[in-house]
Amino acid sequence: MAASPPAIEVVADPAVLRAAVLAARADGRRVGFVPTMGALHAGHLALVARAAAECDLVAASIFVNPTQFGPGEDFERYPRPVVADLEALAGAGVRWVFAPPVAAIYPPGHATRIVVDGPAVGFEGAVRPGHFSGVATVVCRLLLAVPADAAYFGAKDWQQTLVVKRMVCDLGLPVEVVVCPTVREPDGLALSSRNAYLSAADRRRAVALQESLALAAEMWLTEAPLAVIEAAMRDRLEAGGVAVDYAAIVAADSLESVTAGSAAVALVAGRLGSTRLIDNRLLPPRGEAGR
Repeated sequence: MAASPPAIEVVADPAVLRAAVLAARADGRRVGFVPTMGALHAGHLALVARAAAECDLVAASIFVNPTQFGPGEDFERYPRPVVADLEALAGAGVRWVFAPPVAAIYPPGHATRIVVDGPAVGFEGAVRPGHFSGVATVVCRLLLAVPADAAYFGAKDWQQTLVVKRMVCDLGLPVEVVVCPTVREPDGLALSSRNAYLSAADRRRAVALQESLALAAEMWLTEAPLAVIEAAMRDRLEAGGVAVDYAAIVAADSLESVTAGSAAVALVAGRLGSTRLIDNRLLPPRGEAGR
């Protein structure tokens, strides 16, 4: 009879987890890491499944990072169903869960932050000043505590994946960043922990985000000018009751202006009531940038 896999272990001390991960890797085991803020849904579990398929052992983190929330944002009310999250991760075969106190990530008197330019400057970086500094700082700290072979992120936060890749490259962190496809509801809404905030009426309207991206993809294939596509995206969002923060098409690898032959990404963000949602869709290269 095959031996049962080891039980899930919840670790609060970064030094303890770092030693365990390094020991596993020294023993020839590939370790995957899935950073989360908890409130897990099927999108998170898809990342865990991908990590489990590609690695021998999987670690996940549950840490609601205070430094990536701005004034007036939802840090205090961000859902924290820890017991349910741990049950889900145990059922998914996770070996370690890193659940540190704030002081373990930000020691008393901490005075160091990571600031990423380039892909962090516009869009979410403009709407939420300081957000990506908080993201880069916490991801760096998490990767130091969990020195895995590969770290898994969802494509829904496309800009965030570029920021993390830039930070990992620039700091020379020895980890592979794996970006996994967005998991969606049957009507196309991207899974997000913040979907739980939506009223029934706003939930019905939220499909406008996906509809605007589908429209962008259709118009993109007709070689329509980018400005025309972006205006149509915005119109579709507004018609659906979304207060638009941005609707844009940019280069997929840099978020800069699209050039001929480059892959692109359509980005949308806006509010339904008090809930802010983001989404994106990758677009294939085409012959003319069209702007």
